[in-house]
Amino acid sequence: MRNASVVTEFILLGIPHTEDLETMLFVLFLSFYIFTLVGNLLILLAIVSSIQLHTPMYFFLCQLSVCDIFFPSVSSPKMLFYLSGFSRAISYAGCISQLFFYHFLGCTECFLYTVMAYDRFVAICHPLRYKVIMSHRVCAILAMGTSFFGCIHATFLSTLTFQLPYCGPNEVDYFFCDIPVMLKLACADTSALEMVGFISVGLMPLSCFLLIITSYSRIVYSILQIHSAEGQRRAFSTCSAHLTAILLFYMPVIFIYLRPTPSPWLDATVQVLNNLVTPMLNPLIYSLRNKEVKSSLRKVLHQLGFLPEKL
Repeated sequence: MRNASVVTEFILLGIPHTEDLETMLFVLFLSFYIFTLVGNLLILLAIVSSIQLHTPMYFFLCQLSVCDIFFPSVSSPKMLFYLSGFSRAISYAGCISQLFFYHFLGCTECFLYTVMAYDRFVAICHPLRYKVIMSHRVCAILAMGTSFFGCIHATFLSTLTFQLPYCGPNEVDYFFCDIPVMLKLACADTSALEMVGFISVGLMPLSCFLLIITSYSRIVYSILQIHSAEGQRRAFSTCSAHLTAILLFYMPVIFIYLRPTPSPWLDATVQVLNNLVTPMLNPLIYSLRNKEVKSSLRKVLHQLGFLPEKL
């Protein structure tokens, strides 16, 4: 990656229009971050410790929980660091790392939601062939594929952004290094790169979203063919958690990257929700309406000494 820049570090200005709110934001974001880490770790422990949950659906849910642990960790530690009164400076290499890992983990989650939709499609539309289609080998390939293509996409976006010269202002009007705010600091014409980035960041989530919609259209059709009301209820219950998580993930992405007129304060607010709140809510979404996960969670919490033996 070529660095023709004389800038050696950037200054993160944080969320716009939040001056004198550092202490309140520190407590709020730290709480979100801790709940995110604890919630997703508990989901991982619940799935790993229960043989009944060793199925493709929960295998991909484990991968989602891992992503939800690392995704907020890209920007949150540095944000909490400067909100507590320490330096807002971030090195040039640190800025590249933030941008790369943010888009790597974000793209991986995007592909993962698509794979999870395909898993539900096979489970509901082809139940007799489910174990054959979603074999251990296929699940492993799909899981590795989400990370591999996420890495390629993030490498492309990072190279696109940091091949530009940064020789003037170094104040990032945001709480972490992301493509739109970094392009504003470049000492070159960025119009062509903005268009390429817009197409790249917009096309990938849109393609995944269309595949998810296609899968769920077939799923809904198949569910409506089920004659048993109990069968329909269970099928809709299984899919509703995934659909809720998908909406929480895609709405901020569409709002931030596909709007023609960005608003720094609004974008930062939505980005915080995407970085901290959504990963925190995913464990709740996937466990509240799932008896198997709740049962396994109770056992884990009991083993850790947080719950009595009988509830």
